[in-house]
Amino acid sequence: MKRRSFLHATALALPAIAGGGAWAQTYPTRNVRIVVPVAAGGSADKLSRILAQQLSEQWKHSVVVENVPGASGAIGTLQVVRAPADGHTLLLGGDQLAVSLAIGTPLAYDARKDLKGIVKAVVNPQLLVARPSLGVKDFAGYVELLKKRPGEVTLALPGGKGSLQHLAVEMLNARLGLRTNNIPYPGGGPATLDVLGGHIDTMLITLAAATQNVRLGKLVALAVTTPTRSKALPNVPTLQELGVAGYVVESWQGLLAPAATPPALIAQLNRDIVGVLRRPDITAQLEDLGFNLAAGTSGDVDKTIADDATAYKKVALQANIQSA
Repeated sequence: MKRRSFLHATALALPAIAGGGAWAQTYPTRNVRIVVPVAAGGSADKLSRILAQQLSEQWKHSVVVENVPGASGAIGTLQVVRAPADGHTLLLGGDQLAVSLAIGTPLAYDARKDLKGIVKAVVNPQLLVARPSLGVKDFAGYVELLKKRPGEVTLALPGGKGSLQHLAVEMLNARLGLRTNNIPYPGGGPATLDVLGGHIDTMLITLAAATQNVRLGKLVALAVTTPTRSKALPNVPTLQELGVAGYVVESWQGLLAPAATPPALIAQLNRDIVGVLRRPDITAQLEDLGFNLAAGTSGDVDKTIADDATAYKKVALQANIQSA
């Protein structure tokens, strides 16, 4: 009788044990797709491809990066929101999720309800750059040029209208009494190509997307938007150093999944991805590009979106930035 009771109790316990560890044993069962909701060539693309290569080796399944630009990231994001919540379709998202909430962009999803954070991978300065042929050597020269030619100097917005770059530029212009001719782009890649080609004068872009071109002398770095300088470009001053007191804009990038993804799977994804990010060789590679490592908990992503949406709403109102 005792043996039967023991076997019965064991049988009842097995499903719970299997359920608790099932994801570690069975995920992934096929290729994993990382949707990057901007055009190829920018900082999000660089980060996602580094992660994809390392996770492919670890998971023994291909991790495929797919760029799905359009509508300030909404098209690609919606694909992830509508995907099965099984961890095989992930989003490389960032600050635009909060910005869209702040400016009231009409969307078919709510990032706070329809997505679940996996990991806030990196934080980034925004970098103000100019094409060398513009003749601007530093930030003082940039300000002088804009005062001489108000509203004429073109400035690329890699995230498009209503992006973090848009907010940051309007904040800066308002503080200094300047005007720029802002040109929206679907990502850092195409924006950079037009600046390098001499079609656009200046650009505000995630530092990691421009580091190599600055080092090669193809772009002139004028200032970063963070309170401290970047280790990747230590000679580039902050806007605070240059006299714009209190000016801080910091972007972030990370991975998210559909909201219904099981907590156990979210936890496994966080462990695996954080493990990759904190490997010394990967950390060094990311920092050399200009990223600053975050690699925190899944809750960090959700809190950042909520907090940033509140903060950016005030900025958007002050700069009169509204959804298209």
